[in-house]
Amino acid sequence: MKTIILDMYGVILKDTGDGFYSFVNKFFPNLTASDIYPIWSKADIGEISSLEVLAQIGFKGDLTKIEKEYLDSIEINEGFYDFAELAKKQCRLAFISNDSSEWSTYLREKYNINKYFDAITVSGDVKMRKPDERIFKMTIEQLGCKADECVFIDDRKPNLETAELLGMNTILFGTENVDYRGRTAADFKQLAEMLKL
Repeated sequence: MKTIILDMYGVILKDTGDGFYSFVNKFFPNLTASDIYPIWSKADIGEISSLEVLAQIGFKGDLTKIEKEYLDSIEINEGFYDFAELAKKQCRLAFISNDSSEWSTYLREKYNINKYFDAITVSGDVKMRKPDERIFKMTIEQLGCKADECVFIDDRKPNLETAELLGMNTILFGTENVDYRGRTAADFKQLAEMLKL
């Protein structure tokens, strides 16, 4: 194993991405997930900006302030820093994230995590999102390694299944009650032990 590829939401960050729905519902209680996520998905593939997402949902006023209120509610998984320090001594680190360019940039800078990664692939930047196999292939090519030299860690089964089909090793992270036949790690400490870091 030469490279560890992490997911962002639900792995590096505590929020799985579902927190946005709860945030919006505080202001628009009648909106359903099917009202919100199709708009958000457009930002995930770079079709609209993150502020346009808020505007299309119905937010008025200082959208930058509203956006910051949401983003500042997202916490990093404290175990990430210790894990990253260990991992960087033995292999390369990368991540693939379904996110808008703006949100990803803000959160990576806030938590000072760019320095840990040899490759960063954000769906809003590359106009494709997991589980599209092209986003995995792009990351592997950027790293200059083979799929079977990578282990991919995500909290969503469809993303892991695509990675498996490409020949990558996979681990389901921090998710209970998901029917996954492969390896699972409850947290970063267990993940480090599993990867013998």
